Amino acid sequence: MRVPFSDVGPIVVPNEIEDEKVLFLSDILPTGWMAAENCEIEPGDTIAVWGCGPVGLFAIQSALLMGAEQVIAIDHHPHRLDLARSLGAKTIDYSQTHVGEALMEMSGGIGPDAVIDAVGMEAHGFAPDNVVDVIKQKVGVAADRGHALRQALVACRKGGRVSIPGVYGGFLDKFPLGAMMQKGLQLRTGQTHVQKYTKPLLEKILSGEIDTTFMISHRLPLEAGPEGYKNFHSNQNEWTKVVLKPQ
Repeated sequence: MRVPFSDVGPIVVPNEIEDEKVLFLSDILPTGWMAAENCEIEPGDTIAVWGCGPVGLFAIQSALLMGAEQVIAIDHHPHRLDLARSLGAKTIDYSQTHVGEALMEMSGGIGPDAVIDAVGMEAHGFAPDNVVDVIKQKVGVAADRGHALRQALVACRKGGRVSIPGVYGGFLDKFPLGAMMQKGLQLRTGQTHVQKYTKPLLEKILSGEIDTTFMISHRLPLEAGPEGYKNFHSNQNEWTKVVLKPQ
């Protein structure tokens, strides 16, 4: 099996390796890895991750592999929070807990050293800022839902780092630029450099350092693709990632 060219030429996946073990090299594993790398993690760091979807979970896994002392995962889907805990993360259910207060308590009163917004422009929930963003979208204003990013910027400690793998496509208002400037935050984002990470991540998979198969919740025949997409959209608690296989 061959994967796309990297800067050092084509990379060959050994035939004896199951496809599922390397499937996520094509996108979400490198995205989660780059998200954690953009945090410039140092020993003793506390990293907070908004969103326990596929990218968020791989960001959690990556941050722990990079040496974070604690990773705090923020979501409201019980099963996805369970997956985060199985990786070694602490968790916050934002539907049950005030996120900012919990993060301050869990970080010794200073805030996380780095934060990762793995949610992006489709943030959900009934926070006032999110409701206003949804109303603007309904009337045709190109306003992204930036609740998770706003919350992350406010929570991050002074001099901290902000990593944004979550996708944004329009405009964002109510942006806490003052907090970002006054705290001297560093912000890094952008599309993932997938080919840059293909070879080193493949080596970590082959060595057993990374196992991606925990992400797969369902395996369906190819003709059941519409069912898979429907459930991945509407039943996000149980459906984390679907693998479609031709018969």
